[in-house]
Amino acid sequence: MLAIIGMITIVALLALILSNRVSPIAALILVPLLGALAAGLGGEVPGYVVSGIAKIAPVAGMFVFAILFFGVMTDAGLLAPIVKGVLRMVGERPTRITVGTALLALLIHLDGSGAVCFLVTIPALRPLYDRLGMDRRVLACTASLAAGVNFLPWTGPTLRASAALKIPVMTIFRPMIGIQIVGLVFVFVAAWWLGHREERRLGLAGSRTAGPSIAAPLEESEVLHRPKLYWFNLLVTLLVLGTMISGLVEPVVVFMIGTAVALIVNYPSAEQQRERIDAHARAALLMAGILFAAGAFTGIMSGSGMISALANAAVGAMPPALGPRIPVLLGLTSMPLSLLFDPDSFYFGVLPVVADVSARFGVPQVQVAQAALLGQMTTGFPVSPLTPATFLVAGLSGIELGSHQRFSIPWLLGASVVMTMAALVFGVLRV
Repeated sequence: MLAIIGMITIVALLALILSNRVSPIAALILVPLLGALAAGLGGEVPGYVVSGIAKIAPVAGMFVFAILFFGVMTDAGLLAPIVKGVLRMVGERPTRITVGTALLALLIHLDGSGAVCFLVTIPALRPLYDRLGMDRRVLACTASLAAGVNFLPWTGPTLRASAALKIPVMTIFRPMIGIQIVGLVFVFVAAWWLGHREERRLGLAGSRTAGPSIAAPLEESEVLHRPKLYWFNLLVTLLVLGTMISGLVEPVVVFMIGTAVALIVNYPSAEQQRERIDAHARAALLMAGILFAAGAFTGIMSGSGMISALANAAVGAMPPALGPRIPVLLGLTSMPLSLLFDPDSFYFGVLPVVADVSARFGVPQVQVAQAALLGQMTTGFPVSPLTPATFLVAGLSGIELGSHQRFSIPWLLGASVVMTMAALVFGVLRV
């Protein structure tokens, strides 16, 4: 019964968000609440919510101050030369810009942090997309594709799979290098196609350039720019990102300090600082609200046992004839499973059960781990309502969450399916 309620709850949440009938904040709070009430656990809900919010609080704080930090730095003109540099490298053709977006996101994501990838890539390129009239959903989708396919030995899903099944990381990852290369080829082909489609939509197909000349002014108000402080701002930004990537200091602390320094140095008066905070407060507040609501959702779903019940029911319903094909089936469904399970619940709760069932059919557990990495919180994390990165992508891109999911899910699912087919061809997975 609990598994059925959990499934109904998740399906209802996704339906409401994807249809834009209810705001994500309202859906994330009310839908799991109704599910818990239906399960007779209404009295426990406050504790579940507080527990979920406590876990998400540092992440929410990081995103709020990250938005303020990058907002202030953008106001000060830090990104203007970067955008001009990108323009010089990729020109003004959408096909080259989308491919450049994928390349930049891929390189930034080498540290394994989806949040850092999106925080750097999207603010740097969004002015360019806006300037040329390109669809921001393309920006969000292309960055999501590059980050999602780029699973590495030090990224969260790989480490979780290794820890859960007690298999060395490189034993899991090394056979998947060729698969990942195929996935990256898909990413760049998809990026080119999305750019080509934008060229046709904008009536620029066949032209050598798109939009205004490189010499045209950027959209940011140059009154706020601080060109004399450019190198200082660049140094502060590099220090903030470097410290965050190193893990020496909690990200929320790094961005809080960085925001304070950026405000005081670039805009010395208290009135100027208030104006800059007010300018970005709406985005920061919306992000914080969504993240805390997401914390409430995951807290209720995990604390009530709905996630665990759903996992056990799914594994128990597996017909014996499909046992030897579990890795392939998992690979094909791994991306959609990101919409149902958060990374910890899946890798530490679901994956060991699936691996144990597979082992009874003579399937090596390493294949189950590899199949999971083809989509579960890899290609799936930028669109899952269970990860903060999804809300970050939508917020930074300036698009509705449902719009981002509707546009990006088919492409991310496509990447997952292509990599699963490559795993079969390379013999990593077997039917």
